[in-house]
Amino acid sequence: MSPATPAPETGGAALELLVHGVGGATPQDMLDDPRTVRVTGDRTAAVHRRAEDLDAEDHPERYAARPVPEAYCWSNLTSGDGARALWLLLLPFMVANLAHWMRPPTVGRPGLVRLYGVLVRLVALTLTVLLTAAACEVALDLTAWQCAGTAACADASSWLGFLAADRGGWWSSPGRRLALAALVPTALVGLLWYLSNRTWSAYEAQRPPAGHDAPAPEPRPAAPEAGADEEPRPALGRPGFWYGRRLVARLRAAHTAAGFLTVAAALGTATARHDTGARAAFGLALQGALVTLCAVVLWVVCRRGRSERRLDLRVERALVSWLPGSALALLALTALYAGWSRPGWVSAGTLPGDAVFGALTLAQGGLVVALGVVALLLQRPRRDPRTALRGLGGPAVAMLACALAGVMSGGVAQRVADWLDGPGAAGQGPRIGPPVLLSWQASVIPVLLLLLLAPAALLVVRTLLTARRLRPVVEADYDATDAPDPVRTGQIAAGRARAALTDSAPVLVGVVSGATLLLGAGSVAGAWASGNVPGRAFDGAHPALASAASAAQALGSWMVGFGFLLFVTWGRRAYKDASARRTIGILWDVGTFWPRAAHPFAPPCYAERAVPDLTWRMSSWTRRTGGRLVISGHSQGSVLAAAAVWQLAPTTRRRVALLTYGSPLERLYGRWFPAYFGPEALRALHRTVHCWSNLHRATDPIGGPVRVPAEDGRPAVDGDVLLDPVAYGRTREHPLPEPILGHSDYQADPAFADRRSGLLDRLPPALPHQREPNDADRHGSSGRSSE
Repeated sequence: MSPATPAPETGGAALELLVHGVGGATPQDMLDDPRTVRVTGDRTAAVHRRAEDLDAEDHPERYAARPVPEAYCWSNLTSGDGARALWLLLLPFMVANLAHWMRPPTVGRPGLVRLYGVLVRLVALTLTVLLTAAACEVALDLTAWQCAGTAACADASSWLGFLAADRGGWWSSPGRRLALAALVPTALVGLLWYLSNRTWSAYEAQRPPAGHDAPAPEPRPAAPEAGADEEPRPALGRPGFWYGRRLVARLRAAHTAAGFLTVAAALGTATARHDTGARAAFGLALQGALVTLCAVVLWVVCRRGRSERRLDLRVERALVSWLPGSALALLALTALYAGWSRPGWVSAGTLPGDAVFGALTLAQGGLVVALGVVALLLQRPRRDPRTALRGLGGPAVAMLACALAGVMSGGVAQRVADWLDGPGAAGQGPRIGPPVLLSWQASVIPVLLLLLLAPAALLVVRTLLTARRLRPVVEADYDATDAPDPVRTGQIAAGRARAALTDSAPVLVGVVSGATLLLGAGSVAGAWASGNVPGRAFDGAHPALASAASAAQALGSWMVGFGFLLFVTWGRRAYKDASARRTIGILWDVGTFWPRAAHPFAPPCYAERAVPDLTWRMSSWTRRTGGRLVISGHSQGSVLAAAAVWQLAPTTRRRVALLTYGSPLERLYGRWFPAYFGPEALRALHRTVHCWSNLHRATDPIGGPVRVPAEDGRPAVDGDVLLDPVAYGRTREHPLPEPILGHSDYQADPAFADRRSGLLDRLPPALPHQREPNDADRHGSSGRSSE
C-alpha cells in the first residue's frame, strides 16, 4: 500500500475528468447541470464544464472539499451525423479489421506476429475484391450483359432502351455496353477511396503528445520512483499506436488499385474471348499489365505492417499516387479495348462469375484456416483459459467478416436479378439470374440458422436454471432469508443470469464461424459439381431431398435479399430518426475503437481522435496546475481512459488516478484482444498508474471485474461487487422500490463517491500553482474555448 497523502481538503487542486460510455451522453447529463460551457474542443469532441466552474483554477479555495468536474463528450465521433448510419454497409470491413487486433499475446516470435498480420490484411483485400466483384455482377452481368441482351427484359426496362441489343444502336454492342456499365463499380471504388481519405483527415490525424510534439517537461518533477523505467512500455502506450498514417495511406492505395483492377479484369476477361489477331495480342498485353499490377498490390499489402514504436510521419507519396492512378489508367485502356467493334458478337448466357466468386470463397477459407494455425502457434506457449476461443477469436471473426460480405454481395445480386427479371414464367425459373454459386451460398443460410437453434436453446435453459440457482444467493446478499419476496428475488436473480449471457458469446461465435466455413466449402463443391442451382441440382433425387433443396433455395434467396434490404432500411431510418441513429452509433462505439490496420475502407477509428484528446488534456492540466487528477471512465469510456493513461509520460502518470466502472476492460477486451488487454497488460497498467479502482455489478451485462490482484504493496483493483438494486425492498431510506440499474448510473451508488475520494487521498498533494500563459495558449489548455 502506498503511503497515504493528505486528504482532499488539504491536497490542493483536483480535477475529475469524466468519460462517458457507449451510446453517448450530453454534458448536461454527465455534469448534472443544465448550464455547461465548452472549454476546449469542437462540435465533434470537446471538454465541458459547469458554467460556475469555468474559473475554478483561479479560486482553489472554493474547491477544497471536492474535485472540479469536467466531461469529455465524444459521442459525435460515432453517432452525430445521420449520414454515418450508411457506415453499416461497411460492416464486413470493420469486422475484418477487428480480427487484426485479436491475435494471442506472444514474446520473441516476430515472424509469426508478422505472418498473422499479413494473413488478416489478405483477408481484408479479398473483401474489397468481393465487394467490387458484386458491383460488377450487378452492373456488367445482370444489367448490361443479360438484361440489355434479352429483348423481353430490355423492353420491360425502358431506361435500358439505348443499350438494347435488338435495337442496333451504337451502344448495343456487348463490349460497349460492358464498358459503359463499368462506370458503376468504378465510381463505387472511387467513393470508398474518397471516404477513407476524408474520414482519416477528420478523425485520425490527431498526433499524440509524444516525440517532437510533446509538451515541454513538467516543472519541478517529482523524484522518479524505483523501477519506474524498468516496466516495458505496452503496445497501447507506444507513441505511434494511435497514429497509423503511413499504413492507412499504403493500404488505401493498394485497395483502391485492387478495386479498379477487379473491374478491369471483369471487363477484359469478357472481351478477350472474342478476339483474334492483333486485337488478341493487345488483349494479352493488357492482361499482362493487369497481372503485374496485381502482384504489386499484393506486395504492398504483404510488405509492411504498423509502426507503433514511433510516430511514423512518412508517406510514400509516389506509391500512394501512382498505384491507384496506374490501375485506373489500365481500366480506361481496357474500356477502350472493349469498345472496339466486333461484328457478330452477341451476349448469351452469363459472364464467368461463378469462377470468380468460387475462387474468392476458396481463397477466403484457405486464409482463415492458415490464420487459425498461426493463432494456435502464437497461443501455445502461454495459454490463458479466459482467452476467447482459446486464441482463435481472430480467425473466427475473420470468417464472420467473409460471411457478412457474402450475404451482402449475394443479397444485392439477388434483389437486382429479381427486379430486372420481373414476374417470369411459372415453373421456368428466372430469366435473369446471378451466378449459381450465389444461389448455393444463399441456400445454406437456413441450414446455418437451424444449427444455431441448438446452442440458443441450451443458453435459454441454462439461463433459467442459473436464475433459479441464484435465488438463495440473492436473499443471502440482502439478508432477506427471514422475509423473502419471491417476485423481487426472481427479478434480481433473472437480471444476474441474463447479464452472464455475455460470457457465452465466444461459444456462439465459434459455432457460427465453424459452420460457415464448412457450409461455404459445401456450397462451392455443390455449385461446381452440379453447375445448377440447388433446386434443380437435386432433380431425380428422393422427393424429400428435392423438396428440401428447393425450399432451402427459395427461403435462402428471400432471406439474403431481406438481409440486404434490412441494412439499407435501417440506414435510411437512422438518417431520419435520431434515436435509431443513437442505437446504430453503439455498434461503432465498440467496433471502431481500433485503428484501421487491416482494411482502409473500414469506418474510421474514433480512438485516434479521443485518446490524443484525453492525453493532451491530462498532460496540459497537470503541467499547468500541478494538481491531482482522477480520470473517471464508464463502459467504453473506461477503455479510452486506460488507453490515454498508457500514453502519459511517467511524471504525469504519478499525478493521475484511474476510476473505472461498468468496464469491459477484462470481460470483453481482455478476452477478445489478449495481446493488448490481457492479464499481463492490465497488471502492467496497475503498476504504472499511481492508483486504480474498478466498480462492477453482477447485473451488468457489459462491465465486470478487471481481475488485477494486489501486488507490490498495491491493493487489488476490484472492490466488492456492488449490490443492484441498492435496496431489496422498501426502507426508510428508500421508501419506493429501487430499480435494477444493470449497466447504467453507477454514480447513484454511494460507493462511487467513496471510491473516488479514496483515490484522491492516495494521490500526492498538488504542487505550487504556477501559470504558464504562453504554453497554455500554444497547446490549447487554458480551459477556454476560442469561440
